[in-house]
Amino acid sequence: MTQDSDPGDLVGCTADQELLAAERSNLPEAVGRPESIPVSRVRGRLVGIGAVLTAVSLLTGIALLLLGAIGLISNGAGSLDVAAIVLGAVLAGTHWGWVHVAEGTSDAIERRRNGEVLERRRRWLETIEPYTRYEVTTSVGDDGAISIVQVARRAVRSGDRHFTFRTEVTHTEVHTTDEPSAAIVERAELLRRQAAADTEGERERYQAAADAYESSRLSLTEDQEVRALHRATSEALSEQINTHLRDPPLTE
Repeated sequence: MTQDSDPGDLVGCTADQELLAAERSNLPEAVGRPESIPVSRVRGRLVGIGAVLTAVSLLTGIALLLLGAIGLISNGAGSLDVAAIVLGAVLAGTHWGWVHVAEGTSDAIERRRNGEVLERRRRWLETIEPYTRYEVTTSVGDDGAISIVQVARRAVRSGDRHFTFRTEVTHTEVHTTDEPSAAIVERAELLRRQAAADTEGERERYQAAADAYESSRLSLTEDQEVRALHRATSEALSEQINTHLRDPPLTE
C-alpha cells in the first residue's frame, strides 16, 4: 500500500458536515458512526400543514383573480374588484412561502428538541482526524469463491478548511472453493495486519505534521510577543526622548 500525499495539507482541517449523512460504506469503520437524530412526527405534520396552506393560498388567489377580473369586466374599475385582484395576485405569487415557513419552523423545533444530540454529533466530527484508514473486507460470490478486498478511506479536502473521505479499492484477490479454508483465513489475516500497520503509519505521519504545525505556531506566537515587547520598550524610550526635546533649553 502506498503512502498518501503530504498530510500537512490537511492539518487544521475539520470533518465536513456531509459525513453526518454519509453512507456507512463511505466511512472508515474505526471512526464509528454518528448518533442518529430521533425521528419526530412534528416535522411531517408541519410540512403537511404547509402543503395544505400552499394549496389553499394558490386556489384562493386564483379564485380572487377570476372574481376581480369578472367584476372589472362587468362593473368597471371598482375598488373591491381591484382589491380582489391585488390580494389574489399576492396569494398566488407567494403560495410556496408556506412550505418554507413550515420547514423552517420544524427545523427550529427539532434543533431545540435535539440540541444535546446535535452537540454530540458535532463533537463526534471534531474527534475525526484527517488521515487515511486502510481496511480489509471479504465477500462471497455466486460460485462460492471468496474475494478479499483491500480499500483505502482517503482523507481529502472538502472546501477550504474541511475534509471528507474518498473510498478507493487498492487490491482484490479471489480464492476459489478448491483452496484450503485455513490458507484463505491466513491470507486475510495477513492483509488485515498489513492494513492496520499502514493505517498506523498514516496516523503517525499526520501526527508528526500536526506536531510540527503546532510547534511552528507556538514559535510564531512567541516571536510576536517578543517583537511586541521590543516595540513597546522602543516606543517608551522614543516618547521619553521626545518629551525632553520639547522641554525649554537650559539657561545660565
